[in-house]
Amino acid sequence: MAFFPSPGRSSLRRRPGRPRDERGVAFPSPVVMLSVLAVAMAAVTFVATRDQAPTERRVDNTATIASADQAPSAEPEAEPTKEPKPKPRLERAEVYVEVFNNSGIKGLAATTAQKATTVGWTVVGEDNWYGVVPTTTVYFPPRLKAAGKQLALDLGIKRTSPAVGEMKRDRLTIILTTDAPQ
Repeated sequence: MAFFPSPGRSSLRRRPGRPRDERGVAFPSPVVMLSVLAVAMAAVTFVATRDQAPTERRVDNTATIASADQAPSAEPEAEPTKEPKPKPRLERAEVYVEVFNNSGIKGLAATTAQKATTVGWTVVGEDNWYGVVPTTTVYFPPRLKAAGKQLALDLGIKRTSPAVGEMKRDRLTIILTTDAPQ
């Protein structure tokens, strides 16, 4: 399809040898238009509000302090007391514990299970653990973190850790190594 200009539009084409015509309208970009509009609105707002009284007021604390020092009150002000947030009570008997021996010391799991039972924990099993554990550890599921820390304190175990792998999520798991407290 070829475009042929109509006879009346020939003036739009530039003739060779004639200087370029700079006539026409160039519209500014939208950013420039919005900037001009914003400046105009700011100027109108400034002019409209410059004769109004300020809405801020100064607060003078010195008068309040001076009047409080001059007039002693009959009763001292009572400071609000904060009641300590009650800690959730840990019932050792309600938490299940499994004890595993990973040390090669015969009867270590049974001895530790007996200590835990004596303190009030509910021991539901004891057995040997096959795997690598760096040191004696109490493993806990997320909801029993506080109980895991308490069990470690009760038995003198220094390390606690979140439960991993095949450990059950409804109980604490103790894995004993050769450094286990006896």
